[in-house]
Amino acid sequence: MDVRILGGLSVREHGVSITPTAAAPRQLLALLTASADQVVPVTVLTEELWPSGAPRGARTELQSHIAELRTLIAGALLRGAEPAEPGPGWSERRTADAILVSQPGGYRLDTGGGPHDVWQFERAAGAGYRAMEAGDLPRAALRLGEALALWRGEPYAGVAAGPRLRREIERLETSRLSVLDQWVEAQLGLGRHAELLSELSGLVARYRTNEPLHAHYMVALLRCGQHEEARTVYERLRVALKGESGMEPSARLRRLQGSVLTVRNSAVRPVYAPRIPAQYSPARARLVPAGSVG
Repeated sequence: MDVRILGGLSVREHGVSITPTAAAPRQLLALLTASADQVVPVTVLTEELWPSGAPRGARTELQSHIAELRTLIAGALLRGAEPAEPGPGWSERRTADAILVSQPGGYRLDTGGGPHDVWQFERAAGAGYRAMEAGDLPRAALRLGEALALWRGEPYAGVAAGPRLRREIERLETSRLSVLDQWVEAQLGLGRHAELLSELSGLVARYRTNEPLHAHYMVALLRCGQHEEARTVYERLRVALKGESGMEPSARLRRLQGSVLTVRNSAVRPVYAPRIPAQYSPARARLVPAGSVG
């Protein structure tokens, strides 16, 4: 099974899409992919589909959606390419019931060890963080860049998200911003500030109150001798933070602003030492619904 959620939801079995077009089964499949290869309790599934409270007959409706997903899986297995010469064990081929498994209290989506873009993202991000910790900036930039390249758009785009999926979407967006922060930091550490100016300009326009990205942009501008532009970036951030939360920029940003004022009329180059992130743990980052097993 090939699972992609870092953009629109796409789930394929034997190269054939099993992604429903109807909203409810699509949402159900999305939640199962968020905890792929783990049992998702029925209570979690019903909370996702009916956050205001499950109606009478909800269990029957849930079973109907499960049956619809299994029908799509069965069709994909029939239409999918079969090997010209079936190997040993081919008689034990996967079935719809073995892919979308009923287990006591819930259901499990068995990916069969196929690719899942979130897992690929987490592995590449973890390798990038470890490279940062080791001071290997070229490798860090490479692996973190590979992680970011897996994103095709907003996670679970086009899926009606309930409370569980919203939390997963928020987690993924936070992880992406963390990787982006460290990728930019690695690039700056490699002296690629001039190459980053255009991209950072777009990022701070999108994330108007994200302090790490604004700090990176200010550093890149300072290194390019654009002191007034760096000061303007700080002021825009300060106004945005005031308007959103009533807070001032952090001490780190204020120190950086002090550097802007200092170097504006001097030849002193600001010192920028990469920050080392906390140890990244993909296992801790995975969404595991309460009461799940696997």
